[in-house]
Amino acid sequence: MELVRKWFARVGAVVTTATLAVFVPAVAWASTSGAYDVAVEAARSRRRGGGIGFFGVAGLLCCLVVVAGIVLAVVLISRNRKKR
Repeated sequence: MELVRKWFARVGAVVTTATLAVFVPAVAWASTSGAYDVAVEAARSRRRGGGIGFFGVAGLLCCLVVVAGIVLAVVLISRNRKKR
């Protein structure tokens, strides 16, 4: 079990490093290239209709399921630690 935990930590560190190596330069480029201004204009010009539509409800439901899964995982992990 200790071996699995070590490998999981290593894989997590590699994934985190790779993600940061990709996203930090992308954010820096977007802040200087004018992409931010385009995104702001697109957000301002979108239609302000009533309601959030089907995809908004589906997105909200998906978000709630993910958050519930994370909370459940944290609770289960903390319970197992207390039993030791």
